[in-house]
Amino acid sequence: MGVLRSAETRPNGPRMEQSYEATLHPPPAPRTPVKPNTLTIASLLSIILLPFHIGGDVALGFDRGGSGLVFVVVPILLVVACGTLLLAERRSGHVIMFPGGLAALGMPIIHRNNGFTAEVAKSPGGIFFMWTLMALGVTGGLAMILSARGLWNLRSRKT
Repeated sequence: MGVLRSAETRPNGPRMEQSYEATLHPPPAPRTPVKPNTLTIASLLSIILLPFHIGGDVALGFDRGGSGLVFVVVPILLVVACGTLLLAERRSGHVIMFPGGLAALGMPIIHRNNGFTAEVAKSPGGIFFMWTLMALGVTGGLAMILSARGLWNLRSRKT
């Protein structure tokens, strides 16, 4: 009977290089998390499109404009921008981005009777106004879905 050498007793196979701890606990099942960049991009697009939409509201006579509009819109956009850029990975960021997306999604719904007419389309800037309404609806809806999914993933990660 011969003496076993260390090379002969060493296991061969795919786990040879892993530590003992790594072989006991397999990696978690792959999930399909929301890429933070996708939610950030959708929210930023909504933030960029909203001032164009509000400018179209004033230019087409749907809103009278003025300083009151600025004192309402700028703080709201600032809060949504902070939620998007500073708190993107946190629960509070997702909570802030959800109503921001809801507001953007609501713009085409609010203007369904007066914003999508032939009169608006024929006016100067009317096609761009209609385009921003539709783009706001899409980016807002996407931001809502992604923020809700992100909140769900954050909730299930803690349990």
